[in-house]
Amino acid sequence: MRDLTFSVQAGELVCVVGPSGCGKTTLLKCVGGLLAPTAGEVRLAGRPVDGPPPGMAFVFQEYGRSLFPWMRVGQNVELPLRQKKLSRERRRALVADALESVGLADAAGAYPWQLSGGMQQRVAIARALAHEPEVLLMDEPFAAVDAQTRADLEDLVRRLWRERGVTILFVTHDIDEAVYLGERVIVLSASPTVVQEQLKVDLPAERDQVRTRVAPRFAELRTRVYEQIQAAKRGASGGGQDR
Repeated sequence: MRDLTFSVQAGELVCVVGPSGCGKTTLLKCVGGLLAPTAGEVRLAGRPVDGPPPGMAFVFQEYGRSLFPWMRVGQNVELPLRQKKLSRERRRALVADALESVGLADAAGAYPWQLSGGMQQRVAIARALAHEPEVLLMDEPFAAVDAQTRADLEDLVRRLWRERGVTILFVTHDIDEAVYLGERVIVLSASPTVVQEQLKVDLPAERDQVRTRVAPRFAELRTRVYEQIQAAKRGASGGGQDR
């Protein structure tokens, strides 16, 4: 059994990358209580996770499958709130706030199929936010949208993270995205999976799609992550240290 151990601090935004097939999605499902680990355990605030915790929300890659096409946007966002003991007024307020946060305040009455792919993923993010999570798990949520939409959604996640103080664990196969978004990047090895390296992203808190991505430090960090993923594919050791 190999050791796959890492921690995420409250309020941190951590990105997870690694070779294809290394188990990133499986790891995230274990963290979210959707799968039981075959060994070891997941802990949230010191307590073992043995099912989906109430303070955690999940945003999946396939937004088209996570939204119900026969329900309006507002109803999709409200759906998880029906499991909570909230008044109708409170549910409506949370839905309105979440949709406004993702720039879709006027879309509550639309159906998902009337929206673009990027807007549908915003709805999925709004649904997670309406749940008022302490922890947000995101599984390659922007993989299916075009480059411009992806850039907009990356900036949206950074803004929501800073405004709401939510803890985010973000799985992506895109190295540039991981460095742009994260405060830390965890690089996983090829299967059997271990933590290849944990890289501190010491970029300014204020990030910009143009200036940040052409900064020398961004290029250095991106190169380091790329090298570690290539080393992971070869089975080489990355040292596993913060840098």
